[in-house]
Amino acid sequence: MTTVRLNSADPVSFDTDALIVGFRSGPEGPRPATGAESLDAAFDGKLATSLAAVGFTGKPGEIAKVPVFGAITAPLLVAVGLGESPDAEGLRRAAGAAVRSLAGTARAALALPAGSAQEVEAVALGALLGAYGYSRYRTNGERKEPVAELTVLSAAAGEHGHGERSAERATVLAESVALVRDLVNTPPSDLWPAKFAEIAERTGAEAGLTVEVLDEKQLKDGGYGGLIGVGQGSVNPPRLVRLSYTHPEAGKTLAFVGKGITFDSGGLSLKPSASMDWMKSDMGGAGAVFGALVGIARLGLPVNAVGYLCLAENLPSGTAQRPSDVLTSYSGKTVEVLDTDAEGRLVLMDGIARAAEDSPDLIVDVATLTGAQIVALGWRTAGVMANDDAIRELVVEVAGDAGEGAWGMPLPEELRKGLDSPIADLANLHPERWGGMLTAGIFLKEFVPDGVRWAHIDMAGPAFNKGEPHGYTPKGGTGAITRTLIGLAERHASI
Repeated sequence: MTTVRLNSADPVSFDTDALIVGFRSGPEGPRPATGAESLDAAFDGKLATSLAAVGFTGKPGEIAKVPVFGAITAPLLVAVGLGESPDAEGLRRAAGAAVRSLAGTARAALALPAGSAQEVEAVALGALLGAYGYSRYRTNGERKEPVAELTVLSAAAGEHGHGERSAERATVLAESVALVRDLVNTPPSDLWPAKFAEIAERTGAEAGLTVEVLDEKQLKDGGYGGLIGVGQGSVNPPRLVRLSYTHPEAGKTLAFVGKGITFDSGGLSLKPSASMDWMKSDMGGAGAVFGALVGIARLGLPVNAVGYLCLAENLPSGTAQRPSDVLTSYSGKTVEVLDTDAEGRLVLMDGIARAAEDSPDLIVDVATLTGAQIVALGWRTAGVMANDDAIRELVVEVAGDAGEGAWGMPLPEELRKGLDSPIADLANLHPERWGGMLTAGIFLKEFVPDGVRWAHIDMAGPAFNKGEPHGYTPKGGTGAITRTLIGLAERHASI
């Protein structure tokens, strides 16, 4: 695990294997950012000119590695572009991109703008997230290991402990995200519902959470028709995991519900093979809820939080649920299953109804729910829907502060009629393809009791990066929305 610490030393003389320095962009070419002044002086003020000569402009995420010829103690200088005026997310991304470029290096120091506690946290968090690597199944030894030891060079290092607390919070957030990334990256042969539940029990207990697990018999006896229906086609039966954290000074209770389909073949409504190879990520919502609860507990936030992991494996077999089957949900409402590949909403309907029994001030469900989210918003922006406009905007705002893209979406009343069923209370799919992300949200809203504030986050795209790494985001599992959920808990802790 990569570690981070603070130091107020001069970057010119600091002993490390690589030194990362930031440059801003502008019409006159790259210029040293705050934290890089002494470094530029060590190069006789010619560092920016030399970088410009090799085409470096300082645009966000741009990387240039510079030999130092003894001008500074570190043997390697890494220049990273910050753009014209970087905000906290710009610092996170720059730190992450630079640290990613140094895989195989043991130690790295960051001389980026870090004069305040907020900037220290941004740099430390971005660096830690960028240092993530997943090599559990590598046997050939060709993969370079991430940087093991990071140092943020900042004058805030000794500032009444503020810098240290920021670095500690960054460490908790990064480790919570790494936990989720590891789970999403794990192949389904090693992460089935019961195995996920075991990990939640062990890791949750270590973090101070109370953990309860319902097995398939308890789910059937308890009336969790959605979880049982989705999971009945697999030899790996479903589980419902309840994680809870309480604080003696808490005045608010939040409930998070995560979709945890450990592998989604589509069931009898089988997916095309090209859409199936990354379906190990279909438990990303449950992963985010799990990671967030662990982070909330480790931060000791004065809020009560409960998380539900709705775990099932959606496979075709002789025992699988069929299109036209009718399920009875935990709430008592009946649902006609028109498409077994619209299974996420079936496990979430049970989790949402159960979460409402905890009398929370807010329920937030998180799910890799629809391909329509990717069509509408792309791979990096989650869709946020809610039964309360203020809550929808709060979730979007908190996600933005965390650097996790999110966009508020409506729940048009006219789309509800498309979920009518001739034989059940409602159907699990709208007959038309248009507005699929919205109708999924409308379906889930049906299971939220009156008077309970609720938000739904569809992160089908952001949960898994199929493209090249960028900023602090690796290829594969991203851990998306974990930090947003922790941020929501922090907001409610301060109310």
